[in-house]
Amino acid sequence: MNVVISDEALNYLDDLIEILYKKEYFGFIESAEMYVIDIYDFIFQNIKNFPSKKTPITLTNFGSNYIFYNSNSRTTWYIFFEQKG
Repeated sequence: MNVVISDEALNYLDDLIEILYKKEYFGFIESAEMYVIDIYDFIFQNIKNFPSKKTPITLTNFGSNYIFYNSNSRTTWYIFFEQKG
């Protein structure tokens, strides 16, 4: 399986590093970078074998399937995607 991340998603995740640091979710920029790297790692390591779910119709503009990543006990990331082939 070849995982391709859209430019829009890449830009969002790159911007997220600065947002998390500026809003003081992390005291060091390196910690915010590691947080986002963990999201990337989860995607590339789990999207092909993590049980995905069908996206509700109202959210299908983000992708027809999704998985979720719990980065900590208070934060869950929903990763929407299209599966082809």
